[in-house]
Amino acid sequence: MDKKTDYDDIINMPHHVSNKHAHMSMHDRAAQFAPFTALTGHNDAIRETARITEREKIIDDDMKSVLDERIAYIRYNISSKPSVSIDYFVSDEKKEGGRYFNIKGNVEKLDFYKKIIRLTDGKEISVDNIINIEIV
Repeated sequence: MDKKTDYDDIINMPHHVSNKHAHMSMHDRAAQFAPFTALTGHNDAIRETARITEREKIIDDDMKSVLDERIAYIRYNISSKPSVSIDYFVSDEKKEGGRYFNIKGNVEKLDFYKKIIRLTDGKEISVDNIINIEIV
């Protein structure tokens, strides 16, 4: 017993071929469903919003004292270009927050006027952004 459906009258009909319009390729048919081009940059904006930044840590007075002692040590020993490991914060240019970095190297110069530490490879780090210095 065959069950009757609403589409029995059209299900076995031949496929219609237009006399007025050329056959559309599969590529062209798929292009009809592509994202709307006016939204160019929308995916980039979503990725940027989803990108995670960190908040800058506020260091306490005890840690500031430790940093001051380590900077004084570096200053006293600058002629030997002391080897250091520095943790520092870099603010994000596009959104609130930023990212922490660690760099290892030898200190070439302390510039108290500009408030920077320059390593022998030329990298300069703002003293205000440093959260930890280890003498290695």
